[in-house]
Amino acid sequence: MTRVTLTRRQAIAATAAATAVLSAPAIAQTREVTIAHQYMVVPFRAAMAAQEVERATGYRINWRLFTAGAEVIRAMASGDAKIGEVGSSPTTAAIAQGLNIELIWIITDIADAEALIVRDGAGITAPQDLRGKRVGVPFVSTTHFHLLFALDQFGIPSNSLRILNMRPPEIAAAWERGDIDATFVWEPTRSAVLRTGRVLISSGQLAAWGRPTFDGVVVDRDWARANAEFMTAYTQIMARYDAEYMANPGLWGPGTERAAVTARITGARVEDVPTMMTLYRFVPAAVQASPTWLGGGTESGTVRAIRHTAEFLHAQGRIQAVPADIARHVSPRFAASAAA
Repeated sequence: MTRVTLTRRQAIAATAAATAVLSAPAIAQTREVTIAHQYMVVPFRAAMAAQEVERATGYRINWRLFTAGAEVIRAMASGDAKIGEVGSSPTTAAIAQGLNIELIWIITDIADAEALIVRDGAGITAPQDLRGKRVGVPFVSTTHFHLLFALDQFGIPSNSLRILNMRPPEIAAAWERGDIDATFVWEPTRSAVLRTGRVLISSGQLAAWGRPTFDGVVVDRDWARANAEFMTAYTQIMARYDAEYMANPGLWGPGTERAAVTARITGARVEDVPTMMTLYRFVPAAVQASPTWLGGGTESGTVRAIRHTAEFLHAQGRIQAVPADIARHVSPRFAASAAA
């Protein structure tokens, strides 16, 4: 056998080459994104627990939990998150602020999953009784929007009661202490306060009066274009889990692993998860891609809902102007791909 002797320079070069080969797969896996999510008790939480998106895309995902949509929008505005779960009201506010975002998926038609709940013993039996009371609500949220809309419908000036800006965990703590008389909030805080309160009016009822609300996924437009394959896979997984729930809610039933991981991610009590999910309406991908929701350009259902929300928020002084080109911020393309 001929003995080969390497010079020091040759040895360094060989080591560098081997390191490059070994590092190549790792480099391919350095694609990374931060996704801002909230407390909504929805089927996709089971996909998060199973790391379905990571396995399907090869991306490293930093899942960051936020307590309200306004916080998600701030994270996206600063560049800390590229994808976020937000309600229709903070989405509207973000578009009005000029953020370069795109709504690409409807997580839920909120329906009865959000409600104005009044404390037992607070002396509130009708909307007019809210005058002078303390109401906790996350500002710039879907529940804040619906609270203001409800007050407007009942002819109650918003300055005739104390509306306090609180995040859901703060609402739960304030309710426990007796610091607030009512709250308009979502799950799992909704169920927690309902144990010593009752629903005065739900978002489902207010939606029937012409002001529906929804939760959706928004994404930085430039990032979505540069990472279209990721966005397609991500949307397909959301669509698949929603479809599985709609076909068989028992997969998230009492005692199931999916109910357990959903509770762990959202902070809900595991025994409450099945009931909480029934309060939402989940929209099939094909319906999302249609003009009923994301499709149809300027006349899509979602664009009209955002326009109505913007008009109301502008009249209330919450935003400076109604955005001129809302349709630019609503896209059905990923929902259409998920429906194919």
